[in-house]
Amino acid sequence: MSTQLVILDRDGVINADSPDHIKNEAEWVALPGSLEAISRLNRAGNRVVIISNQSALGRGNMNMEQLNAIHQKLAAHLTQFGGNIDAILFCPHTPEENCACRKPKPGLYLELARRLGRSLAGVPAVGDKLSDLEAARAAGARPILVRTGNGRALEQSGQVPAGVPVYDDLRAAVTAMLAEKRA
Repeated sequence: MSTQLVILDRDGVINADSPDHIKNEAEWVALPGSLEAISRLNRAGNRVVIISNQSALGRGNMNMEQLNAIHQKLAAHLTQFGGNIDAILFCPHTPEENCACRKPKPGLYLELARRLGRSLAGVPAVGDKLSDLEAARAAGARPILVRTGNGRALEQSGQVPAGVPVYDDLRAAVTAMLAEKRA
């Protein structure tokens, strides 16, 4: 079984999102079925990487200790389902900083490709915001939208780029990915 790669956004895809950001582990709540979906990806031979904007750091609303606690909680809950995350790449900057790593720019995707020594061509990248889809596409990955988080509003706005598949949630997206892999 060959190992594949799947890229996920965090807030709105794996866990509930908040307009005020997820700033501590108490605010982190997994979306129904998301942790089981990641575990299914792992069991099917996929490495899972999270790429996430975390501007709460740059805004001073959260510190690295709090972000690490959130990610430790995610990992601990995911372990209960037999799953794991291979890496988490995040942008700590605010939109005003205009950095290269903040989605919709593809900087973190390109950094992942560099670290892995491989192209991201065709790699599924699941997100709930237009910036997720644009960053994935700019890096050559295959953007996928979920309706959780901000996804339903994006779909209703008519701004989903042509050819981007849309699923109700991460569970449904993973089911489709795994069926496609078997076909």
